[in-house]
Amino acid sequence: MALGRWVATVGGYTLGSRLLGFIRDILIAAILGAGPVSDAFFVAFKLPNFLRRLFAEGAFNAAFVPLFGGELEQNGREAAKAFAEEVLAVLLCVLLLLVVVAQIIMPFLMYVLAPGFVDDPEKFDLTVQLTRIAFPYILFISLVSLLGGVLNSLYRFAAAAATPIILNLCLIGALLGLSQWTATPGHALAVGLSGAGVLQFAWLVIALRRNGIALRLLRPRLTPRVKHMLVIIAPAALGAGIAQVNLVVDVIIASLLPEGAVSFLYYADRVNQLPLGVIGVAVGTALLPLLSRQLRAAEDKAADASQNRAIEGALLLTLPAAAGLMIIADAAISVLFERGNFTATATAASADALIAYAAGLPAFVMIKVLVPGYFARQDTKTPVRIAVFCLVTNVCFNLALMGPLGHVGIALATTLSGWLNAALLARGLHRRGYFTADARLRHRLPRMLLATAAMTATLWAVSRALSGPISDSLGSGVGSLIGLTVTGIVIYGGIALLFDATRLSDLKGFWQNRTDGSSRNGDG
Repeated sequence: MALGRWVATVGGYTLGSRLLGFIRDILIAAILGAGPVSDAFFVAFKLPNFLRRLFAEGAFNAAFVPLFGGELEQNGREAAKAFAEEVLAVLLCVLLLLVVVAQIIMPFLMYVLAPGFVDDPEKFDLTVQLTRIAFPYILFISLVSLLGGVLNSLYRFAAAAATPIILNLCLIGALLGLSQWTATPGHALAVGLSGAGVLQFAWLVIALRRNGIALRLLRPRLTPRVKHMLVIIAPAALGAGIAQVNLVVDVIIASLLPEGAVSFLYYADRVNQLPLGVIGVAVGTALLPLLSRQLRAAEDKAADASQNRAIEGALLLTLPAAAGLMIIADAAISVLFERGNFTATATAASADALIAYAAGLPAFVMIKVLVPGYFARQDTKTPVRIAVFCLVTNVCFNLALMGPLGHVGIALATTLSGWLNAALLARGLHRRGYFTADARLRHRLPRMLLATAAMTATLWAVSRALSGPISDSLGSGVGSLIGLTVTGIVIYGGIALLFDATRLSDLKGFWQNRTDGSSRNGDG
């Protein structure tokens, strides 16, 4: 199986989605700025996103993909399809109940999610309205996760990886086409979010049918296989929930800071999410079904090799990305967002947060790469224990740093707890004998750090020389930003090859690597 090719498939579509996401956020920044409507929408967006990552992408994938992959490997496609249908029936029932209850208790949820808005009744009511409109998204995106898990287990990654593109197109269309018909642009965005969920679901239903799988809607029953999945999903939900609670804690604390803090963190995180999504999410998405099937087939050596190569590939790309973002943070925020209602002051505040987030980028990516090593073995308890400890640590860091550093302290707290999380996950895999860094990884890592240091020094010098032109105009700013990016890539790539941090033959092998001699189910 070509792990590198699958990573490139997921990463490529994720890159396209992130670029559309920047266009979306550029429009949001220009039209909404960093004020009460943007703060309200970002909170409204955060709740369904929290539940999506908690149930759909986090706990659900952790439990469903290994079990579905095991059925596929041992009992064939029909048995795996029947299992997916059983899960679909129960999942749909739970989701419908969740949406109805959430609509009823939404004002009470806002007291927890955005307590800082309570003193501003107009802003609080707007947040409740937008969240109610946006919340049905969780129903459809959770079903999308189920369908995507089926496709990923078949090594068909393209359709599921493309679904975020649909989301961004819908939000852009809503912002440009619906804003004039709604009370605020935030209302248009909330409508676009729910509509995106419907389209994403329809897209994957069609993709499954094209791959010969049409899931039937059965009567909900707690079959033995579904019960087994629920046993696994409970600690996975707690683990994923703890990770997402970290993000919600950031929003809660930011709502207590001066107006705009929520938005500053959002815009900074959006830039930081580009390499995180393209690298970390892509590698983790491709690695989980591969490890699951390798371990079910008793191919332990192949699984260990897959884990090593995934870590090597992720660090090769993430280390320079993190250093580069820290150097060009101000330029990136300025070029992407500084127009309309988004001022130079907002740029400076968001750039400071981006520097803090970028310092933790390698840790965030490594978490995505290390967690599949547990989930593929149906070990969901260990990540939970680690996540709980890191949540407590994150809260402590937030409380300690928000006073002297404001919103930047919140971002820095997230970074520090992220590094702790990654370190504990790696130690846990090693102590259980699930992972040992091989000779090649130990040889390459110091050389990656050397290449990153050389690139950082060069970028710092070049960015100082270009600091004037970057802010002159949009055209020169984009040109300068592209110039900095290309310079960093060339310097890092050249030194990495020169000092044997990587080899062209190894990159080709990562792209074409076969672990079981078959690629008939791949995306090509």
